[in-house]
Amino acid sequence: MLKISKRLEMIAGQVPSGSRMADIGSDHALLPTFLALQGKITKAVAGEVNPGPFQAAAKQVKEAQLQDRIEVRLGDGLAVISPDEVDVITIAGMGGALIASILEAGKAKLSGVGTLVLQPNVGESIVRSWLIDNDWILTGEQILEEDHKIYEILTAVPKAQTELDNEMIYRRRELVEHVALDRELLLKLGPYFIDRPDEVWFRKWSLELDKLDKIRRQMAMSDLDEAKRKRQELEEEMRQIREVLACLQKDRR
Repeated sequence: MLKISKRLEMIAGQVPSGSRMADIGSDHALLPTFLALQGKITKAVAGEVNPGPFQAAAKQVKEAQLQDRIEVRLGDGLAVISPDEVDVITIAGMGGALIASILEAGKAKLSGVGTLVLQPNVGESIVRSWLIDNDWILTGEQILEEDHKIYEILTAVPKAQTELDNEMIYRRRELVEHVALDRELLLKLGPYFIDRPDEVWFRKWSLELDKLDKIRRQMAMSDLDEAKRKRQELEEEMRQIREVLACLQKDRR
């Protein structure tokens, strides 16, 4: 059996059995190859915009003798598929802004798609916002650490396919008196992670706070009014995140 990373295994776990999938930015086509060898998908399109990874993906599929089930296509984003051709789309290993732009540019190709499995390396809030704005419902969030990197995996379905709704998922949450989570914080921290935080999630936000503090200290070196304003906004954001983490860690104890 093909050996893949824990990250790709977790993504694979979100793909429903019997799916026709498109893996966008497929690189070496490891994910569709793994799923096809498991018998979990009936067909796959491995899309790649760059010739080098496209050739590597084609080689992987050929060596696995899966040309009848996986088609490797060269093209940008969802341009590699037709409407109603697939029912699952996976996009992994890119920034959240790029994932959102791929989905936005290819909205016409999303008809018939029942599941999106998205793994942004950064900018998860941008992906969550795009899903809300386009009537997709976040149904699950996973997080893992591998090779000293932390990854979030977001799974979503169309609004018509679930009884869940975004108003409920992103509802304001009161943790304790004077500490609340509004939609902006939930987009950033993850509504499902807030309900079931684990050690990896706490570690991620501890590291993120360190990064924000470094930026804050750099801004503090400037006397410009704009830098002062941005520093104050950053300090308020950090304060809110710290309060949430402290409340949730206390609840776990």
